[in-house]
Amino acid sequence: MVILNRIYTRTGDDGTTALGSGERRPKYDLRVSAYGTVDETNATIGVARLHLAGAQTVDAMLGRIQNDLFDLGADLAVPQRDGKAERLRVLASQVARLEQDIDALNADLAPLNSFVLPGGTPAAAYLHLARTVCRRAERMVVELASQPDEPVSDAAVQYLNRLSDFLFVASRAVNDNGARDVLWVPGQNR
Repeated sequence: MVILNRIYTRTGDDGTTALGSGERRPKYDLRVSAYGTVDETNATIGVARLHLAGAQTVDAMLGRIQNDLFDLGADLAVPQRDGKAERLRVLASQVARLEQDIDALNADLAPLNSFVLPGGTPAAAYLHLARTVCRRAERMVVELASQPDEPVSDAAVQYLNRLSDFLFVASRAVNDNGARDVLWVPGQNR
């Protein structure tokens, strides 16, 4: 259970923040930027959900994903170290759940013969925005994982990779199963 009695602590006034392990890092630290961008992904999904009144299945999936993204943020906020007590980590089962949701939504979609431009319905456009923010988070997490002494679990990277795929498929699903997709026309404006 998390209890937040005081919202401001003044401890970050020096430009640092505490990881979940208690270690202090500069606010521009790559790990802090990575879990901050995961949080940004979550907020963008929240905006998309405002437009999903007629899509209860997708909305329920996104609700689970928002909770998973808090798990992912907690995972990234506490670097895994040998000899330390284990903390909350993203699991392979969460990645598998995303794959199942992708397959379920994708089953009703017509194959694409072009790339899709963000648009169609407001929900689809916001899901595309969430997808691009998710891709940025993924790039940061992959970069973080490539750094010496900055452990990141494989499941964390895999979750973000699948999530961007899910957000793409979900955008098509809420675009009347692709009927309202806006397709790219190469060279259209030459």
